[in-house]
Amino acid sequence: MELKLQHGKALLVDLAMSSVLHYSTKLFIKSSNTVFLLTHLWVVAAVKWICLRCFLLGSWNEATVRRCVAVTCLMCPVYESGLTLLMNTQPENWSGSLSCPGKTIASTAATLIACLFCEVNFPGTKSATNESSECAERKQRNRVLFMRVVRYSKPDAPLLSGAFVFLALAVICDMFIPFYTGKVIDILGEGYQANSFMSAIFLMGLLSLGSSLSSGLRGGLFMCTLSRLNKRVRLMLFNALVKQEIGFFEDKKTGDLTSRLSVDTKLMSQSVAMNVNILLRSLIKSVGILYLMLSLSWKLTLVTFIEAPLIAITQKIYNTHYEQLSKEVQDSVARANETAGEAVAGVRTVRSFRMELGETCRYDERLTDTHNLKTRRDTVRAVYLLVRRIMSLGMQFLMLYYGRQLIRSGHMSTGNLVSFILYQGDLGIYIRTLVYMYSDMLNSVGAAAKVFEYLDRKPLVSMDGSLHPDTLAGQVYFKNLTFFYPTRPDRPALKNFSLELKPGQMTALVGMSGGGKTTCVSLLEGFYQPQQGHILLDGQPLQNYQHKFLHKKVAMVGQDPVLFSGTIRDNIAYGLTDCDQKMVEDAAREANAHDFISRLEKRYDTDVGERGCLLAGGQKQRIAIARALIRQPQVLILDEVTSSLDTESERMVQDALASRPNQTLLVIAHRLKTIEKADQIVVIDKGEVVEQGTHQELMENKGNYYKLRERLFTEEKDAEEAKQ
Repeated sequence: MELKLQHGKALLVDLAMSSVLHYSTKLFIKSSNTVFLLTHLWVVAAVKWICLRCFLLGSWNEATVRRCVAVTCLMCPVYESGLTLLMNTQPENWSGSLSCPGKTIASTAATLIACLFCEVNFPGTKSATNESSECAERKQRNRVLFMRVVRYSKPDAPLLSGAFVFLALAVICDMFIPFYTGKVIDILGEGYQANSFMSAIFLMGLLSLGSSLSSGLRGGLFMCTLSRLNKRVRLMLFNALVKQEIGFFEDKKTGDLTSRLSVDTKLMSQSVAMNVNILLRSLIKSVGILYLMLSLSWKLTLVTFIEAPLIAITQKIYNTHYEQLSKEVQDSVARANETAGEAVAGVRTVRSFRMELGETCRYDERLTDTHNLKTRRDTVRAVYLLVRRIMSLGMQFLMLYYGRQLIRSGHMSTGNLVSFILYQGDLGIYIRTLVYMYSDMLNSVGAAAKVFEYLDRKPLVSMDGSLHPDTLAGQVYFKNLTFFYPTRPDRPALKNFSLELKPGQMTALVGMSGGGKTTCVSLLEGFYQPQQGHILLDGQPLQNYQHKFLHKKVAMVGQDPVLFSGTIRDNIAYGLTDCDQKMVEDAAREANAHDFISRLEKRYDTDVGERGCLLAGGQKQRIAIARALIRQPQVLILDEVTSSLDTESERMVQDALASRPNQTLLVIAHRLKTIEKADQIVVIDKGEVVEQGTHQELMENKGNYYKLRERLFTEEKDAEEAKQ
């Protein structure tokens, strides 16, 4: 409030001072010398500035006040000096006083525009300074990111060089077309000369042909570069993602990752190929057109600069709001994609719970949010285009008015004015494009910051081991393990867990759901890194082994196996390069899958469909078992693999496993009948080993295993009675 009062007082002081100076000058100064009058105006401006500075001494530290006072004092001498220079008129001593209302109002409007321009581009308050500092830091980071994207484009240097050459040729040809258009008008308007007319027309046609050809080649090369870079970045990102630890994917949504692969990588590629193309073209054309405009009329060129601050203000405001809304739209699209992906992936669950309408409504809400954001974004753009159009029409009117004055005074021809107006219209477009594309280019690179974050992220579970011995016994030792899942850091999945798996023995893990059985398997597979303790394989820490070697010697078959789209042969031999047909068939026989595969029309060339949807649950299970057995692993993990198998298939799989006496076998089973022959049974509860021994020993102890077996037996009996 106090600052507003100061500003009001300053305005009254300025008006009073201006009026006094104006009338005193008319009384005591009678000279009509132009230099003397201009000098007087500048001296008066300096006196006003000193007086206002002294009056506003208390608030002089405000940058806004300083700028406003400076512009107010300088407006009159700058305006009269410019008018004298451009129009050769006598300067008038109005000094912003009320004696000349028209010029006073125009001066006030110009002052407001100038101050607004300064506030938008160079904020002076403390909070605005902090925001400006943060914006500058963000832009600096974006510049670093942009240079990194440029380095990714190094393999496309020959294509980019060719594109830049054709870009320069296209720009040169484009710039001279309006110039010869004006020449043609002058030839037609003065005395028609056939030779001059035909020469001008021929040059215009040649320039147009050169511009079209160069523009086409330039665009083709840039688009080729865009496609190559986009492919390269997507491949790098995908390779970085699949190398992350399993815990990384637990708190990352599929829609977010696919959005980075599809949307952000495209923005990264555009920042070099498309945006640099437009930015350089606009920059070169702006410089060239400005030079030609100065050669046609430097006075008219100075008038065109009136539009520059207005363009800068509107473009700055528009960019700020449009970029923010574009980011919100991008996030909203990712959420909508995520919702659709979840519904499609879990369509069986959706159908079983009759949630088709619910999922449709949920997806409709996401689409509605996206639509509303897009509407707001497009409204901002519509208002911006309207304001820009009004400014353009106003500038054209001013140009025509002043151009007419120059033609009447003989300083310019009609053809030159036409060429100048064509150049001026193009210059406004290119300046706006420069401001917008520079900001958009940095914004598109900034949107790729998440991509770089994923590219630079090192997996928490190391895969840099180099150990690959010629022989592996398969002795596994879980030594004092303590482990927390990344998504549940407050609840340990394993606590001081120790267990030994010996070669040639079958170890069974049993216990209630959530006890830690699957966690043991995940740690043994190297999916996670325990916070405390070690997993030793033949006495060596698991992370010391080579990634490829480890997962060939340690194989797992899950309860719900995942098959990939392709043939049965491809899925059995998945990850193996030196695998012939005989090895595939032998593994299928061991898993009791050869018979049903042989009955299929295309046998091993049968397509399993997406995630194996064309096969039954038991068939997928047997193919997954064959995929594990073909590797001849030394350590085999079976996680409830017999749940989908019939009795005959279960027996054949057990016989196949029994034929490998030196293999370390770890089994997780809820049907306790399948593990009665295990060499050791380990009961796990709340991440700890509570009981361990053979089936007979544990039954005699009548501890946790005995109680668990009795409970499951009662549940199975009740289920059979219910069926009857």
